[in-house]
Amino acid sequence: MNDHELLRYSKQIMLPQIDVEGQQKIIDSTMLIIGMGGLGSPTALYLAAAGVGHLIIADFDQVELSNLQRQIIHRTADIGEDKVDSAKAKLLELNPNITVTVANEIMHSDNLASLIKDVDIVLDGTDNFESRFEINKACVECHKPLISAAVIRFEGQISVFKGYEVDQPCYQCLYSEDGNGRESCVENGVLAPVAGLVGTIQALQAIKVLLGLGEQLCGELLLIDGLDLSFRKVKIVKDSECPICSLN
Repeated sequence: MNDHELLRYSKQIMLPQIDVEGQQKIIDSTMLIIGMGGLGSPTALYLAAAGVGHLIIADFDQVELSNLQRQIIHRTADIGEDKVDSAKAKLLELNPNITVTVANEIMHSDNLASLIKDVDIVLDGTDNFESRFEINKACVECHKPLISAAVIRFEGQISVFKGYEVDQPCYQCLYSEDGNGRESCVENGVLAPVAGLVGTIQALQAIKVLLGLGEQLCGELLLIDGLDLSFRKVKIVKDSECPICSLN
């Protein structure tokens, strides 16, 4: 680290759990954020500010007027622009010391593996189960920690999955692919600060997992109710017959 970086990250370096060594590990890390929407926006901003040296941001969509209520990385002037390009500009403006790589494409089994294989942590901020299942499968196969979050109405949830470990569940242990009654914020709406709250916790968990700090939510689902302002943890049990992680 140079003097400029020591000053920029001084408040983090002051924390004994992080110190210079931990900050250098943050700077040396690579994280993939999939989805530059309501969750990916605060997640990316906080990870960039914290000094994650290489952020890979993936999204195939363009900025729309209805996004701006919660997708705080984008501005009114960005309407019509690719989300990854809009987000990259804001991240580099916030922290020009980092590297931002964009993947302006739909995530599927072929390109996910190539993106995931060289990163330290994957953060899923997508809004559909099909993508979440694909991301989970790739993370298990590539042995990468997955920090998965979701938000709808006044509610959010987040967990850390390490399904490649013998005693740890994966995302598909929690939700089966043939499940019914699934909802999304597109159909049901979401209050903007709830997305910000969950996305911020997602960024927090990424740093904690990277540095091995505190409670990491492995094998636990954190449920957040914004109306009651309540937080509840639910244990996730590894499915011995899970088609994704049971053989790992």
